[in-house]
Amino acid sequence: MNGGEVSFRRSGSTLILCIFFLLSIVQLSATDMLLAADEKSGINLLEEMEKVFVQLSDRVKPSVVNISPSPSFVPPPQGPDEGQGEKPPELPGSGSGVIVDKRGYILTNNHVVGEAAEVEVRLSDKSRFIGKVVGKDPDTDLAVVKVDTDHELPFVPIGDSSKLKVGQWAIAVGNPFGLDRTVTIGVVSAMGRENINLSRYEDFIQTDASINPGNSGGPLFNIHGEVIGINTAIINFAQGIGFAIPSNMARDIMAQLVEKGRVVRGWLGIGIQQLTPELASKFGVKETEGVLVSEVFDGHPAQKAGIIPGDIISGVEGKQVDTPAALARAIAGMMPGKKVGIEIIRDGKRRSLVVEITERKEEAVTAAIPKKQPEIALGINVEDLTQDLVERFNIKEKKGVLITDVEPNSPAEREGIRPGDLLKEVNKVEVNTVTEFNAVINKLKKDESILLRIIRENRAFFIVLNLGKP
Repeated sequence: MNGGEVSFRRSGSTLILCIFFLLSIVQLSATDMLLAADEKSGINLLEEMEKVFVQLSDRVKPSVVNISPSPSFVPPPQGPDEGQGEKPPELPGSGSGVIVDKRGYILTNNHVVGEAAEVEVRLSDKSRFIGKVVGKDPDTDLAVVKVDTDHELPFVPIGDSSKLKVGQWAIAVGNPFGLDRTVTIGVVSAMGRENINLSRYEDFIQTDASINPGNSGGPLFNIHGEVIGINTAIINFAQGIGFAIPSNMARDIMAQLVEKGRVVRGWLGIGIQQLTPELASKFGVKETEGVLVSEVFDGHPAQKAGIIPGDIISGVEGKQVDTPAALARAIAGMMPGKKVGIEIIRDGKRRSLVVEITERKEEAVTAAIPKKQPEIALGINVEDLTQDLVERFNIKEKKGVLITDVEPNSPAEREGIRPGDLLKEVNKVEVNTVTEFNAVINKLKKDESILLRIIRENRAFFIVLNLGKP
């Protein structure tokens, strides 16, 4: 190998290294450029999202009002609230509402207006009006206020809450602690929340958009600026858990309050209770298959249609109902006079009945379920129902056996059975005398569970005693 060849090979190697180095620089520069472009694109996206919320806030805030007691109104004293949920305590001048009609109709909470016939309404431009409480509905905690002006007021449309999905944006606007038109942003955390113990007909939207005292009655918006809920409650000692009444419920209630000044609801005429695992087993169904009928009132729609105690109502108009709250909402939403299809389960067989709904004249009944405890024996004494016992215990029923004594520490006592309870059925068999009661009891096996139907204070419920369970 001569010197020329060595020189040529060294030059070639150097050239290859230079080209590789230059390509690396170009590649790094391209990567940096792509990263810079991605960062700019991400910032632009965030800015666009930010712009949406800014423009939305500017558009909807004028429709949100501050509601406070009329200067002439003296509120009655109130006791402390109870329950899992808590209606945010309203500070003077801190209640909220939202204008949903150019004629001056305002949606808010019943607990914001309280017992007042008139309230003071303050708009975003600081103008003040005396608003008339058109109507209120404690059963849903909604109220409608009307202000009269010589010009149209800023208002927002009511959206369709049935289209809401968990995870969608939610924007709450209100006056927490008197801080006017505060905007908070979150998501729809859950739908169909009930058993919060705030109102009779619960179907709440749960949101993590911050709701504080003073937000009550204010709107919950979607990103289109439509009202999807009326903010009403918070959970005690919790952060990021608030509840709003769905806009569809609010729209329906408002229409009735504006037209009639009150809400008309459908009525079946039954007492109902939740299926527990023990009750579901005795009736041969699953816990989630329906709602147990514990009582049927004479002369009311359910009785006329053939519904009896022990039936499981599984559907209304083709829609499944699996909780007492869901059934109550479904029936309450029916107008009196309407013929409604009711699906029931009786003795393991499914049936369809047609019930003509009437107007609810009194409070619907959801029977209380005695606390579940271990059972080992029955532990009760019964007597035939006599006129003297009827008068002594103020009993309206004419059939059944009266429980006159409950043994201390017995399963019956632990389940909440008490003297004065009227025993109507044992394992779905009517017992109208002590003899009939004993005949049914004597046929029971030692480890058999017993289904009792009891009437207390003229309201019925079912209970299960498991004799063989330690």
